[in-house]
Amino acid sequence: MARDNWVPFNERPEWEDLEPVPQDDGPNPVVPISYTRQFRETMDYFRAILKKDERSVRALKLTAEVVGLNSANYTVWHFRRLVLEELGSDLEEELSFMEEIADLNFKNYQFWQHRRWVAEKRGAVAVRDELKYTEIVLQDDAKNYHAWSHRQWVLLNLGGWDGELDYCSKLLSQDIYNNSAWNQRYFVITKDPSRGGLKSMLEPEVSYTLMAIQEAPTNESSWRYLRGLFKDDKATFITRSDVIMVCLQQLADEQSCVHALNLLLDLLSIGYEPSQTDCSALGKALGTWSSLVELAGLLCTRLEELDSIRSRYWAWRRTMLPTVASS
Repeated sequence: MARDNWVPFNERPEWEDLEPVPQDDGPNPVVPISYTRQFRETMDYFRAILKKDERSVRALKLTAEVVGLNSANYTVWHFRRLVLEELGSDLEEELSFMEEIADLNFKNYQFWQHRRWVAEKRGAVAVRDELKYTEIVLQDDAKNYHAWSHRQWVLLNLGGWDGELDYCSKLLSQDIYNNSAWNQRYFVITKDPSRGGLKSMLEPEVSYTLMAIQEAPTNESSWRYLRGLFKDDKATFITRSDVIMVCLQQLADEQSCVHALNLLLDLLSIGYEPSQTDCSALGKALGTWSSLVELAGLLCTRLEELDSIRSRYWAWRRTMLPTVASS
């Protein structure tokens, strides 16, 4: 696929029987594109191959050249798969080809779709290779959507769940702010068929998340993850003393902890009623209040002051306070 030593197609004996098909831009193209000779000739010959639906070794080699010039060309990727199937090609060799072109663009939809196709054809034997490959990509770009999406597809369709939660823990131990790893962790505990679902995983995950919050109180991901653990059981959420305690502890340490204030406001909105001990701690952080609506108003005021970027949102939340049950 090297461009420096490119040989024109009319100088290649193996192509002398094929009539190239030029691109048809119409008689008066408005903005004609000035293609390089290499790109123009390569595409002309690809159109000729495509027109006659030639699924041959030379056609496969030609698709590699086209991909090298434009890796986002979905038509050539599709045709390449047809040729690979027709020839019964060795998919291990196809993986090697993909390794060669990977650096062109790791965020290329067509590249990942093709890799998924290859993995599906290889079956269970591909699991280890695909998980390892995504790990390598994520080492360089921890938030690469395509790599995460591919990894989830592999787990759902080919398996390989055994070490996935440990992998998430490893990533979070390296960077607790890695929101993609938090997302993957939630994916594992809710989708891994061997774990029994969120209900079975709830207690260890709550403990894990509360420790993560204490380690990095400014990390929004862990606070969001905590909410996700109770998204289908709000009645239990408002009674969890450990959740309330971590909020109050953070406010005792730092009264400007936006995420703790935000969670308390959310809890009040779904029915949380502070105990006498909670009231005392909240009074120290927020001042005096006589009803839950007034308490929620104090939270909104504090959030407007501290979170100025979203001040209008908190002002809107204030308009919703009549929906909060008063005491």
